[in-house]
Amino acid sequence: MVTREVEAIARARAIRLALFDVDGVLTDGRLFYGPGGEAMKVFNILDGHGLKMLARSGVATGLLSGRRSEAAAARARELGIAHVVLGADDKLAHFDRLRGELGLEASQCAFVGDDLPDMPVLARCGLAVAVANAVPEVKAIAHLVTVTAGGAGAAREVCDFVMRAQGTLPDAAGSGGSGS
Repeated sequence: MVTREVEAIARARAIRLALFDVDGVLTDGRLFYGPGGEAMKVFNILDGHGLKMLARSGVATGLLSGRRSEAAAARARELGIAHVVLGADDKLAHFDRLRGELGLEASQCAFVGDDLPDMPVLARCGLAVAVANAVPEVKAIAHLVTVTAGGAGAAREVCDFVMRAQGTLPDAAGSGGSGS
């Protein structure tokens, strides 16, 4: 019998696009508001370096979030993430549009999520990943559940997993770079 991890490794080998939800995946899910609205989000530096390494390894990266956030847009610019969809009212439609533009099959795409609005994309993509702090329904349909919580290095864990499966982690890690 094939274990869940063995299946996830096989799926990860085919990945050419990795998409990440923002709140609860790249952040711990908390929102900080000041008098003028959303004031800040906290991102993990390990996640940023992982996203950069994954892109260098040949896997395109992107953000697919239901919330509009200048903090998330700024972080995406800082990391050089080319595919950014914020304020997605229908994540599945945006997922299908993006993969179509890139000429990819759903099986070549990974998505990392944590909550119910992520489920349609998780159900369609080739590698569905739930962060450790995801709701039970998301964990139940995921091919892989991270050990680490969202905002605490879960995205890095996913990036490393994909690169290990593809045999690109040593090269990506050795190519240096800073400012994650």
